[in-house]
Amino acid sequence: MSITLARKAELIKEYGIKEGDTGSPEVQVAILTERIRNLTDHMGVHAKDFHSRRGLLIMVGQRRRLLDYVKGKSHERYQTLITRLGLRR
Repeated sequence: MSITLARKAELIKEYGIKEGDTGSPEVQVAILTERIRNLTDHMGVHAKDFHSRRGLLIMVGQRRRLLDYVKGKSHERYQTLITRLGLRR
């Protein structure tokens, strides 16, 4: 269910603003999106796993708050980020 260190490093490299950037909202949203996709697949198989469902909803809310933050700072960064991640908004 969780992402591997190699995949996390790829996401940091791809979405980071500078070298070793792990704290920017873009990187955080990318990592959360990867975790949400993995957990969504898990929920498709294990529909009655309510503990994981709660974790999934918490992650979706956290991603939403981070996206709202980015949108408030720069609408261009927001549009670029959701386009790159393939999010619907």
